[in-house]
Amino acid sequence: MNDRYDGYAGGDQYELVGYDEFGQPVYRQVSQQPQQQGYDPYGSQPQGYGYDPYASGRPQPGSPYGTDGQQPASYDTGQQQAVPPYDAARQPSAPPYDPYGTGGPAAGAPGPYDPYGQAAGPGTGQQPRVAEQTAYIPQQAGPAEDEESRAGRDYRTEQFAFVEEQADDSEDVIDWLAFTENRTERREEAKRRARSRVVALVVVLALVAVGGVGYLWYAGKLPGTSSDGKPGATTAVGAQNRDVIVVHLHNTKGGGTSTALLVDNTTTKQGTTVLLPNSLAMTDDNGSTTTLAKSVDDDGTSGTRDAIDTVLGTDIQGTWRLDTPYLNNLVELVGNIDITTNTDVPDPDAKKKGQAPLVKKGEDQTLSGRMAVAYATYRASGEAQNAQLERFGAVMQGVLRKLSSDKQAATTTVQTLAQILDPPLTDADLGAFLAKLADLAKGGDYKTALLPVQQDGTLSESASNSVIKDVLGGTAKSPDADAAVRVGIKNATGTKGATEQARVVLVNGGYTFLDSGTGAVQTVSRITYSDAAKKADATEVAKTLGLPAGSVKKGTVTSNADVSVVLGQDYKLSSPTG
Repeated sequence: MNDRYDGYAGGDQYELVGYDEFGQPVYRQVSQQPQQQGYDPYGSQPQGYGYDPYASGRPQPGSPYGTDGQQPASYDTGQQQAVPPYDAARQPSAPPYDPYGTGGPAAGAPGPYDPYGQAAGPGTGQQPRVAEQTAYIPQQAGPAEDEESRAGRDYRTEQFAFVEEQADDSEDVIDWLAFTENRTERREEAKRRARSRVVALVVVLALVAVGGVGYLWYAGKLPGTSSDGKPGATTAVGAQNRDVIVVHLHNTKGGGTSTALLVDNTTTKQGTTVLLPNSLAMTDDNGSTTTLAKSVDDDGTSGTRDAIDTVLGTDIQGTWRLDTPYLNNLVELVGNIDITTNTDVPDPDAKKKGQAPLVKKGEDQTLSGRMAVAYATYRASGEAQNAQLERFGAVMQGVLRKLSSDKQAATTTVQTLAQILDPPLTDADLGAFLAKLADLAKGGDYKTALLPVQQDGTLSESASNSVIKDVLGGTAKSPDADAAVRVGIKNATGTKGATEQARVVLVNGGYTFLDSGTGAVQTVSRITYSDAAKKADATEVAKTLGLPAGSVKKGTVTSNADVSVVLGQDYKLSSPTG
């Protein structure tokens, strides 16, 4: 924009004095004096600019510039030319372009501002003043530069874009940090999940392995284990649950008892009848050594059950006293039994000898109640008690195979017997227990085992391993054989008080007393020992009882005894008793 502004190209002149606070130009009015303007035949260039169309280098009429392009002094006043103030920032860095090399103003340089784009010419009647003509007039690029300069001084919102860009950069940094943190957290979380999966996989594999081993153990398929009930097979003895009931068979006619343990291993699903010889050594309530048979006769059911638990390390839940008449009724109730017999059994009620046996030897023999009782209690002359005990076991297993596996039906059978059971055993408990054993017996998961007992009544090493540990899950605790010399006393004096007197004397002498019952009256007492190492002990027993040393001889001793004594009439009593 020119420093001087002619609003209407012939009106008042305005001089640029500066810019306001908004960057807008501020003008002031300048008085204008009319001047004569030279005639321009072409009407194309204003006079006073010294335009030389032919670039002759000669000064043109009315040109204020010389040939060297220098500005002369003012024509009218001779005073120094007044130049309006201008911003140095708007001063062009180079002189205007002169296409003809005249040194004057470049072609196209603007003169006084003409809003209609016409230069002063003939007919206008106006001639710009010399001061106005000689004043510095910016080139056409000036207004654009003024706009740029104003933009530099005009503090608009977009001028603070660097603040927003800085904020955007900060957000980008925050976003990057958040992304990095989230990615790290995701990696850590992925690692934790991976570790959790590995731990879970290890736990699952361990459970599968344990479950597989447990199943093989339960099924008896591990080496050294078996649950098929075959002879010679062993059973795993880990943490197993067993239900045990002791049954005593009392022979009401011939006398004597037979004892067996009925075992239900609920872990291995195996049932077993464990036969206990009458010679099994036990300790009674007084701390004295006794036998199983003697304990059943003297201590009854509760005392015997506790003694068996002590010796075998078992946990017996109840005692079932089964007299021979009830065994007869039980076989009849189940509809007879089929077993394999190992000998002919004569009829105990036969009046004549040579009659046909009541029970014949053979496989799959059908036995009635009476026949079953005869076979269970039969013991041939000179035969060991264990042979009779094994026949009793065969009868019991035959009964279980015929008994109902239904709990209620088995309970009804027991109730029909109308027998009185020893507490805490009840009809319902016994019926439910027998029903489970019956189910095992029908399925072939049932066997009968004899508890091995040595001659002195103590348990052998094989008994501890094969039956007590594997079947009963217990520990053998036989009375210590070295604790005291065991002396068995049989009263043959004919006087009842002789046994008691001998017991007191022996106990006071530090011996263990064993009651061997009574025998036929003998005149001379007899003391025997079977082991040569016990000869000295037998001699000391004779002295303790007041018997002569000549009565001591090597021979057979009663079960469980180290020394056997038969008291004859030569045994002196401290006082006569009837």
